[in-house]
Amino acid sequence: MRTIRPLLAAVVAALAFASALLLGAAPASAHDVAESTTPANGARVAEVPASVSITFNNQPLAIGSGVTVTAGGENWADGAVEIIDNRAVQKLRQGAPAGEYTVVWRVVSSDSHPIEGTFKFTVSGTSTTTASGSAGASSPAPAAVPTAGTAAPGTENTEPAPAASQPFPWSIVGLAVVAIGLVIFLAVTARKKLAAPNDPGGENSPE
Repeated sequence: MRTIRPLLAAVVAALAFASALLLGAAPASAHDVAESTTPANGARVAEVPASVSITFNNQPLAIGSGVTVTAGGENWADGAVEIIDNRAVQKLRQGAPAGEYTVVWRVVSSDSHPIEGTFKFTVSGTSTTTASGSAGASSPAPAAVPTAGTAAPGTENTEPAPAASQPFPWSIVGLAVVAIGLVIFLAVTARKKLAAPNDPGGENSPE
């Protein structure tokens, strides 16, 4: 019984250590999320804004990012999307009409994982975007949205299979395996030492 208990204790300690390593690596692989949009999802504004934007919890990568702003069956996005700090900003062309707008965005998050989503807003007036217009003058303040693993309301994050887009933390697994092997080796060594006095063929056996 004395030889089994140290071995069981060693196995339990090794499993606990491996679990702590794997759980500790989990936050580093979390993907970015959209925290707010301008205009807010479902908002009604008086005039067409000069630009729309999506704010994230981290700064996304510029490569592979894109935003379309559709109204009346036409995309009113003007040029490429700009990444400014943790915001993806898309300017709109002049002459955009009043009505319902659908914004479809796609960015590459800071962990190189693509995420995407949509949101809508409605322009109730007849004013259109002008060259001197600015997002701050024509758009409401960003509306806060849930951040616990979700995107802005009305949006959707799509995540490809982990094997195709995110490397598995093999280094953490390797450390866990080494730790388990070391603990088992120590347990086996302790077991042999405990069993040595009872070995009839050993040096300590009575004559």
